[in-house]
Formats: sequence, structure tokens, C-alpha cells
Amino acid sequence: MEIRDYALALLGAETIEAKLRPPPNDLTDAASGAAVRIAAPGRPSNLTHDPAIRVKTPKLSGMSDPVQRGRILHGLANHELQAAELFAWALLAWPEMPSAFRRGCLSILADEQRHCRLYMDRMATLGVSFGDHPVTAHFWRKIDSIETPLQFVCAMGLTFENANLDFALEHAEAARGAGDDETAAVLEQVHEDEIGHVRFAWQWFRKLKPADQDDVEVYCANVSWPHGPERARGKTFDVSSRTAAGLDPAFIAMLERTAPTAPGGAAR
Repeated sequence: MEIRDYALALLGAETIEAKLRPPPNDLTDAASGAAVRIAAPGRPSNLTHDPAIRVKTPKLSGMSDPVQRGRILHGLANHELQAAELFAWALLAWPEMPSAFRRGCLSILADEQRHCRLYMDRMATLGVSFGDHPVTAHFWRKIDSIETPLQFVCAMGLTFENANLDFALEHAEAARGAGDDETAAVLEQVHEDEIGHVRFAWQWFRKLKPADQDDVEVYCANVSWPHGPERARGKTFDVSSRTAAGLDPAFIAMLERTAPTAPGGAAR
């Protein structure tokens, strides 16, 4: 099976089981085909975003209430599902990218699927099934502003996943404070995987950007409002994770001195 065929099947799938079916180990990439930009994914009816419904995830303090914790985990699962879909989207949008980039996207896609399943398992212990609550299409609403692989890694890796280096730890601390060590452990695993995802984004950012241009200036020029440095961090700021991901100290310092605007309940 070709990577292209797998990505098309994932994006077109209308069951959660098909959405979360991991990539086979023997996928080939000999016929990546022409570029395709999918406007919206297939979804089960109970996981389709309705623009008329305003979706609001409970604040971090809701972790202390099992009912609100279930809703928080539901929102996190949807963020992971969107991320898996968008890495499949990237594989179709830029078939000309080197194998290392495409295989890296495929590996991260599989991580996002696994994270979604982990959140679903924790939701189940709280009596919540995926699809019990309305979901957003926040990540999908950004694809019109993403024209290049550089813009993709800036948006997904250096903004959304970068912010999750803080959000995942904030949520883990809140879950452990509520006595839910199992959920805290899941969030800590997501955080650990996120370091590798940000590392991948940074490495490709440096490969794709003009070598003679400043990192911060290139990043800011390749993310669209309202996303940018303010959305690439949480209320707290974890320097050590960003150092482990290989971000340049000057880039880390820029993020650290930037006031966050993303709400705490928006963790991916």
C-alpha cells in the first residue's frame, strides 16, 4: 500500500476505527502522485463540526470535577484526531517533499492516533464516549493559510505542538492534583512525544527557511494571525522541553518573553 493511498483512506474515513488505524509497517512511497489539497475530512456524524454550535472546553480548574474532566479529555482527543488528519493532509499536499519529511509526518501521524486512543480510554473510565460532546474544527480552519511545507511546520510544529509542551504539563499537574494519576500519566506521555514532534518541526524549519534570514522573523512571517509566538506557549513556560527539542536559545528566549494569549483550556 502506498503512503498516498493510506492518507486518502484516513481522510475519507467516516468511522473512528478507520481514522485511528495505524499506518502499516510496509507502506511504500513509490507513487506519491500529484498534489491534492483536501478541504475537509470525512467524519462520523457525531464528530462532525457544526459551525452553528459554539464549543467551549472547560477551564483547567475543571479537572477536579470528573464530569468536566471527561469534557476536557474529549476536547483533547479531538485535537489529536485533527492533528492526525492534518499530517495525512500534508502528505497529500506536498508529494514532492523528501522521504525523510514524509516518513517523519507519517510517524507523527501514528503518535497522534495513539494519543487520541489514550484519551478515549481515559474518557471511558469517566463514562464519556468520543462523540458525546460537540467538537471544533480549529486546526482545519487554518489550512487555507498554509500554502507551503514551511508554513505547515511553523503552524503545526512550532505553534500548536510547541504550545502543548506547556499545556500537557499544566493538564497533567491538574489531573494529578485531582487524584487522577492515570490521566496525568497519559498527559505526561503526550508531553514526552511532543518534544520529538517539535524537534522534527524545528529541523525542517531550519532546512526550509532561507539560511541567511533570522529564525524569529521567518517564523513570524510564516504564521497567520491570530497564531504566532503568543499561541506557541502556555501560561507556564517549559524551557527544558524546548531545549531538548533543539530549539535555538534565542528562539526560546523570544517565546519566553512573549505574553501568552491561548486559553488554558485550549491544550491540544
